[in-house]
Amino acid sequence: MAMSEAHVHPEPLFDNPFHIEDLLVFDDAMLMRIVAHGGFGVTSEQLAHGLHGAPSAMLTRVTHCVPSKQRAAFRAELVRPLSQAQVVQAQKRVLDSLFWELTYWKTPHLYEELTEGETLHPGIFLQLAATLRDKTVLDVGAGSGRATFECLRHGAMLVHAVEPSPGLLRILNQKKALSQRVIAHEGRFDAIPLPDSSVDVALSCSAFTALPEQGGEGGLAELQRVTKHGGKIIIIWPRIEDHAWLEAHSFRYVALPVRREMRIQFRSLQSALQCARLFYAHNKAVVQYVLKRQRADVPFSIIGINPPCDYYWCIVKK
Repeated sequence: MAMSEAHVHPEPLFDNPFHIEDLLVFDDAMLMRIVAHGGFGVTSEQLAHGLHGAPSAMLTRVTHCVPSKQRAAFRAELVRPLSQAQVVQAQKRVLDSLFWELTYWKTPHLYEELTEGETLHPGIFLQLAATLRDKTVLDVGAGSGRATFECLRHGAMLVHAVEPSPGLLRILNQKKALSQRVIAHEGRFDAIPLPDSSVDVALSCSAFTALPEQGGEGGLAELQRVTKHGGKIIIIWPRIEDHAWLEAHSFRYVALPVRREMRIQFRSLQSALQCARLFYAHNKAVVQYVLKRQRADVPFSIIGINPPCDYYWCIVKK
C-alpha cells in the first residue's frame, strides 16, 4: 500500500469524494484500528459525531468495534446534540483523515492508476539486485505489486506480498497469476502472517512510515522478527520527515543521482487530469500544468514531493 510523502497528508487538503457510509467498506479489524487508539488521526469523538444520522445498522457495527471500555462514552457522543454544521465538519475531518485508506479499500483501481505512473529510479533495484538474487523476499504494504514484481525482475526466488486492502489484493492477485513466485497475503505491518526468520530480505516501497498506523516501532519489530539474522530490511522512497527516525534505528541512507527531472507518467491526458483533480486538488499548479502543457507527464517538483530516488537499509542482528 503506497503511502509515501505523496500519499500521507498531515492536513485535509482536497475535496473528498467519499461519504460517511463508505466506512462500511472496512472490515471489523480495520474499524477497530481506527476507533481503538485514534488511529489515522481520527478520534472516537470525531467519529461518533460524524456518524450522526447514519443508518442504524452502521451505528451498530461501528459501535461493536469500539473497545468495551470506551463504548459507553462513544454511545454518549452518538446522541450528543449537535448542529448540522458540526456534523458536517466532523464528517469532513473523519473522511479527510481516512482518504487514502478509503481509496485503497473502495477505489483501488484509481490508486493503481496513480501509482503505475510513479516510476521508481531504475538505479534502486539495479543496486538491490545482488541482495535480492535467489532470495526469499517480503514486500509489506505491497499495494498492487509495484515493488513485488520489481523484486522478481531482479532475481528474487520468491516474494511474499503482504497488503491489508482487499481491493488492492484483488489487483495483485490478478497480476500474480502470471507468476508462481509470488504469494499474496492479507496482513499489516504490525501483524505480518509469516513465521520468525522466514525471509532473507524484507522491504517496503512508499508504505512504511514512522507513524504507528503505518509501521512505526511495532511494524519495525515485525520486520525484524520475520527476517533472518544477517538479512536486510529496506525502506524504498521514505518520507523526508522519517529520515531522522530511520537513522536513529540504524538505517543507512542511499540517494541515487537524478540526471533528468523525474516525472509521473499517467496513462493519458484524461488520466492525468482525473488524478490531479482527485489526489492533488490541494496543489492547483498540477492541474494548471496539465492543462497548459497538454501533457500526461508531470514533474514531481510540480506536484511538490520528493522523487522516488532513494532508500534506507539496515542489517538484522539477532
